Amino acid sequence: MISRAVDAAGIEHAKAGSGARIVSLVPSITELLFALKLDAQIVGRTGFCVHPRDKVRKVPKIGGTKAVKIDAVRALQPTHAIVNIDENERGTVERLREFVPHIVVTHPLAPTDNLALYALLGTIFDRENEAQQLAIALQTQLDAAASRAWPRQNVLYAIWREPWMTVARDTYISAMLRLVNWQTSPAVQGGDKGAARYPSFDFDAAWLDDVDRVLLSSEPYRFTQQHCDALKQDARLKGKRIELIDGEMVSWYGSRAIDGIAYLLRYASR
Repeated sequence: MISRAVDAAGIEHAKAGSGARIVSLVPSITELLFALKLDAQIVGRTGFCVHPRDKVRKVPKIGGTKAVKIDAVRALQPTHAIVNIDENERGTVERLREFVPHIVVTHPLAPTDNLALYALLGTIFDRENEAQQLAIALQTQLDAAASRAWPRQNVLYAIWREPWMTVARDTYISAMLRLVNWQTSPAVQGGDKGAARYPSFDFDAAWLDDVDRVLLSSEPYRFTQQHCDALKQDARLKGKRIELIDGEMVSWYGSRAIDGIAYLLRYASR
């Protein structure tokens, strides 16, 4: 386990102590905090923090990941707020810094980054043993993925429609898919700009000729079988495999990544 807890913003955090009051603005992090057995210290979460379902309902909501109710957070008197570079807006985080003593910034970009994420939170909140158990389980799944020679496929991973949007290759989702040698199209890097990380596209794009599969994610847009069936009638996608995929399993980091990788291995083996 790490001896220094340095977050994605380069800030080092001291151990929190048993009196920590944690607000999580990241759905997958909220689930991870429960997996680390921090139930009693989680005092606030977003409305999108829905796992584990039997436990989050007891935690007060403080708005959404992008529409945080600052006064609601202030009323909870948190000692720590956990945020994510992709999911939360910089302006919101700066307003929270005015009254939350400790802001922990996260930014996993690949499945292996979860190992450092477990260690970071385990060290801050005195859950090193729980974090180590999660790390062992994750490494088992990473090793299972690496033990097989997966045939390369080019995939279009759709996250939105009207406009249609996909993922750049430097996103967490794209890195997850590479575990089974699925390369996301188009072959673009998003860099630090949010819009570029999730670019729009249309079905007349020339690069679509090389796509083998079109994956319609269940989130953030909830694609259904009806959308699949409609695309299968599109002559521009003739011969391509078009199917639904569980977005939570592919895009959520934290503890969900353990089951997520196992899900992806089964999915790619069909």
